[in-house]
Amino acid sequence: MLLKLERGFNKFADFIGTITAITMVLMILNVFYDVIMRYFFKSGSIAMQEMEWHLFSVIILLGISYTLKEDGHVRVDLIYDRLPDRKKAMINMVGVITFILPIVFLVGLSSIGNAHEAYVSMEQSGDPGGLPYRWIVKALIPLSFLLLLITSIGYFIKNLNIYKGVHPSDDYNLKGEIENLKCDLEQHKFHIVDIDERGDSK
Repeated sequence: MLLKLERGFNKFADFIGTITAITMVLMILNVFYDVIMRYFFKSGSIAMQEMEWHLFSVIILLGISYTLKEDGHVRVDLIYDRLPDRKKAMINMVGVITFILPIVFLVGLSSIGNAHEAYVSMEQSGDPGGLPYRWIVKALIPLSFLLLLITSIGYFIKNLNIYKGVHPSDDYNLKGEIENLKCDLEQHKFHIVDIDERGDSK
């Protein structure tokens, strides 16, 4: 039962990750367009320039949830990495309850009023030619923390399964993939140095 719940939450987080990836591509295209217009055609659009940080906001706010699912958030691993899987899972579960959930409710609930005020006043850019409907971006703040709440539950269930021994913690995740890439890079560097040393000895 818990494994099915975990898979369901993982699929939900992967869907958020897909939206974030698409937004990243759109932001890159937007920046590329702005650079081309500014430096080659001596022209530009305030709306397109503002769209850059609008899209960047979407990436950051939605990416929080997906990164948690991939266990990719930065942490100071002085002791954590040396602990067995069950203790790591226990720390993660305690962290969800004592740190993530309070912040989710604090920031999520407090940002609703700000988004509502922006909607009522139909807040828009203060610059001529800027983007209207700024409430959409501000509404993403409470929405993103709602998504974080949902993915936090999935993260808790995942670590509960690890703690109960349902499955190991060495499943694929973003952090583990980065560490594997670092190890491969170090081995590659060592191999190149070894070849150079053998070449010099000849």
